[in-house]
Amino acid sequence: MDEVTVVVAHSERATLRVGDVFLKVDADQARIDVEVEAMSLAPVPTPKVLWRKPPVLAIAALPGRTLGRLGGPSTGSPAEWAAAGAAIRKLHDAPLPPRPGRAGRSVVALTAELDDECEALVTNGVLPADLVTRNREVAEAAFRPWTPAFTHGDLQVAHLFVDGGEVTGIIDWSEAGRGDALYDLATFTLGHEEHLDDVIAGYGTDVDVDLDVIRAWWSLRSLLAVRWLIEHGFDPFAPGCEVDVLRSRM
Repeated sequence: MDEVTVVVAHSERATLRVGDVFLKVDADQARIDVEVEAMSLAPVPTPKVLWRKPPVLAIAALPGRTLGRLGGPSTGSPAEWAAAGAAIRKLHDAPLPPRPGRAGRSVVALTAELDDECEALVTNGVLPADLVTRNREVAEAAFRPWTPAFTHGDLQVAHLFVDGGEVTGIIDWSEAGRGDALYDLATFTLGHEEHLDDVIAGYGTDVDVDLDVIRAWWSLRSLLAVRWLIEHGFDPFAPGCEVDVLRSRM
């Protein structure tokens, strides 16, 4: 009998693995709608949808392995990281999806959210003021005009699978939509800065990839994530995780 493995679980959603099947349980069916739609439109390998019975979505497991996880050692050769970059570029070059995604929030909305979060981090003593202030300065570079692309919106390194040097699939599309391409590149390399050059090599240098903007997104994403992670039972202070990312900008 297959064991049930909890992949991730918090108050908003949970993902379980039973054999070669992943069961995603989400109270917000709009997120599942976005995920199913995005997987049907994305020009890159995605998991096969087996069935859907709200609030559960069943998808098939992908072959291969990930290139690492935030806070853990990275695996894979430079060629595999470059293959990931090429797959991300293929997604970004695809026709735009019908709705904005998490990577497509407006500068006005994002600035307000970031300023509120920075104030809360300092007021509640979660992070030192100098650490927050420095990373808020770095994050400013992300607030600039950008051309919309088909973005994943939560492209953590653990969401992309490779096998034999090829990308076999990308999972977790609930934040997908029109957005800033550099947000995806920053999310994928968060905590794995040493592989950024490999990813960019695969992505291609025929487009403008501003490294200062990628670093800005590292700071911005980490600042916005710290309190949420603590409140949902995760540890952003673990080695190599969000707080270390913020400290690396000092």
